[in-house]
Amino acid sequence: MHWRMLAVISAGGVLGALARYGLTSAFPSPASGFDWAVFGINASGCFCIGLVIVVLTESRQAHYLIRPFLATGVLGGFTTFSTYIVGVQRALIAGAPRTALLYGAVTPVVALAAAWGGIRLAAGITGIARQAAPDEPAPDGPAPDEVSA
Repeated sequence: MHWRMLAVISAGGVLGALARYGLTSAFPSPASGFDWAVFGINASGCFCIGLVIVVLTESRQAHYLIRPFLATGVLGGFTTFSTYIVGVQRALIAGAPRTALLYGAVTPVVALAAAWGGIRLAAGITGIARQAAPDEPAPDGPAPDEVSA
């Protein structure tokens, strides 16, 4: 089972890394500039991770290898926080400390907000936010009509 898990994560990682490479090649950034491609990759990847994790966790029919393939493999290979740090370093070396500071500070905040947004959207899609089913107890205790006087 471990070999299958490693194989699907690796295959997904290759796909995610190729997608990232394609985007960063198509949208290169000057050393002293804000790296919009990597910023967008990290923000969109974190959003998708939040979405995928919740949807697959709630899905009773998802194969057990889908989550590691998509979340760990594809989206883990797609997002690139190591390259984000290199972008901060490049901006500092190029003499753009304000850009480095802005890029360094904004990226993790936006990435966390994007992941939260993906989680919230998926929760709405899957109905996690709905009230408990009639045969399940309410999360806050018994329903008002079940309380004896």
